[in-house]
Amino acid sequence: MEVTDVRLRRVQTDGRMRAIASITLDNEFVVHDIRVIDGNTGLFVAMPSKRTPDGEFRDIAHPINSTTRNKIQDIILHAYHNSNEAEEAEELEGIGV
Repeated sequence: MEVTDVRLRRVQTDGRMRAIASITLDNEFVVHDIRVIDGNTGLFVAMPSKRTPDGEFRDIAHPINSTTRNKIQDIILHAYHNSNEAEEAEELEGIGV
């Protein structure tokens, strides 16, 4: 399984969520609403989830092993960091630096 595309939308909130991502797997399957969260020990990826009637959150889709989870997280966080660098470059161009 390969992640063949990552789409990232940065969000401006007072909370810890920094972006929402969608990934395409093998050019055949898309997973939406993956969140980039600023946690206590750094950024991490939270899989799409929904709230149950008792208030808990349950993943809708998720990797079934840590290797795949780490692979997906690394790819999404790499895209997030690249989008930060691109935004900073655009801001510098806008002020004439």
